[in-house]
Amino acid sequence: MAAPCPEDPSLERHFKGHRDAVTCVDFSLNTKQLASGSMDSCLMVWHMKPQSRAYRFAGHKDAVTCVNFSPSGHLLASGSRDKTVRIWIPNVKGESTVFRAHTATVRSIHFCSDGQSFVTASDDKTVKVWSTHRQKFLFSLSQHINWVRCARFSPDGRLIVSASDDKTVKLWDKTSRECVHSYCEHGGFVTFVDFHPSGTCIAAGGMDNTVKVWDVRTHRLLQHYQLHSAAVNALSFHPSGNYLLTASSDSTLKILDLMEGRLLYTLHGHQPDVDFPVPPGRGRSQESVQSQPQEPISMPQTLTSTLEHIVGQLDVLTQTVSILEQRLTLTEDKLKQCLENQQLIMQRTTP
Repeated sequence: MAAPCPEDPSLERHFKGHRDAVTCVDFSLNTKQLASGSMDSCLMVWHMKPQSRAYRFAGHKDAVTCVNFSPSGHLLASGSRDKTVRIWIPNVKGESTVFRAHTATVRSIHFCSDGQSFVTASDDKTVKVWSTHRQKFLFSLSQHINWVRCARFSPDGRLIVSASDDKTVKLWDKTSRECVHSYCEHGGFVTFVDFHPSGTCIAAGGMDNTVKVWDVRTHRLLQHYQLHSAAVNALSFHPSGNYLLTASSDSTLKILDLMEGRLLYTLHGHQPDVDFPVPPGRGRSQESVQSQPQEPISMPQTLTSTLEHIVGQLDVLTQTVSILEQRLTLTEDKLKQCLENQQLIMQRTTP
């Protein structure tokens, strides 16, 4: 059942509501909703409109590790450390269906472009495909020999790509359920992988601090970036396909120009804490992962003051935009009312 959060204006701007670390987010362009999952075992759905409520969804018994909206935005999928997958209807009722087949933490969940199926990746070393509307498990892809951190459908839904702690990226044919190719160039755990919007190539990042781009037709390594100084935790293609955004434990985001094969921007701002963690309960002495806290970075007082001033100005801008949106809505309502009144007058005066 979804519980509404307090109507605090600051809640709308700063998205405070979880009671523990936030682990994952997703955005639905169609419904203009934002979903987040947390170590507090809950999901939250935020409506991107002024004065709208946020809703908390309770059902998982342990940390929520991944969330993904269906293409239409009318369904929301989540995976958890409790080994289950849930499909939610993101409304005030907060109804969900539980899917069980994994035997360990579910790390990744992703809908196919037609919304008819979704794929999950798990610490049980498998990738699983599920039917959305028949609400059932369909089949497993089981050639990885270590935890699988990420799995994604290709834009046309014919292929699946997966990234694993066995240091490989695997490409699968959904129809034949066969592994088409294994990419073994990474020197460490592969943390994240995704398809280019065209579906012709994939990009993966990992614990070896690198980002690699392969052609899925020829399986040739197209680009290899060694720009980060710590693990690459996530990446995202720009819808145009020309740029790739990478996120790293070195506290930076980098924007890569794929057309020219070069670094375009480095975005600083996050404070370093620890490197990408291996979840608790790992009982193998394989590749060691950095877990020592990094030295805190001391920031000059002038820079801190400047940043605080910028944040303050952004808050003012956010409030101003919200007020302008409300005024625009009022103006539109008044205009609509005037037009309706004019139509009534015309109907009365017409013989």
